[in-house]
Amino acid sequence: MQQTTKLISQTQVLEGGGGWHRAAFDEIASRLAGPDFPCVFSRNAFRKHLLRFAFVESADSEGFRHLADALTEYVELSRDWDGQLDTAYPLLVLFSKDAVTARTVEEYHAFGWRVLQELHHLDPAPWPADVGQDPDSASWSMCFNGMPLFCNMSNPAHRNRRSRNLGEHFAIVINPRERFDAFAGETPSGRKVRANIRDRIHRYDGMKHSPQLGSYGVGALEWLQYGLIEENAERKGICPFLPQPACENEQEILTK
Repeated sequence: MQQTTKLISQTQVLEGGGGWHRAAFDEIASRLAGPDFPCVFSRNAFRKHLLRFAFVESADSEGFRHLADALTEYVELSRDWDGQLDTAYPLLVLFSKDAVTARTVEEYHAFGWRVLQELHHLDPAPWPADVGQDPDSASWSMCFNGMPLFCNMSNPAHRNRRSRNLGEHFAIVINPRERFDAFAGETPSGRKVRANIRDRIHRYDGMKHSPQLGSYGVGALEWLQYGLIEENAERKGICPFLPQPACENEQEILTK
């Protein structure tokens, strides 16, 4: 599989993936194939070969540009979504071990926020006007190419929170924000779906779901849910993500 390929389908990984790409996929597959994995949406996408992948070889300008190109393709693909679960394509961004020097959950999260910050610098579109730019705003969500996204950071340092460990490679699972709102939003059916998933998390992890998990726009901050700590404890601190003014963002793109 050539590095010049940006967005990779699940079928392409199965048919032509090699090296660490295939090894990382096999680890993920071993988890999603299990009936007890908490995220029913990911399991459904895996069974139906809907997953999309972006493999990032390095944490330098070349690696981040590769990822930005893949994410641009993914957002464009997602714009045509018809609202059906069977056409919802989650994106799994996987990083080579050479790209990440982290060892602890906190270090992996710091790296993940660096990735999101670099993507923000390379964002080809303005930040959506209806999405808050302050991460401490209830309406904030990571955005790229004009689309609000939910980013789930998974890493091998997680021991207690097994549901956030997809294998030996750092991973960011990305979905358009609207898909969570459609299937697990603030509706009777959405609340039932969330309750089911959180019950499954309890059984899978052997501990209750993180108290930071919540519903978008009703008090729970998104950024706290991107990277979950091992303990079920109150969290304090400032989000590492720094929004850039539009003019500065454009200058950043021109100079890289």
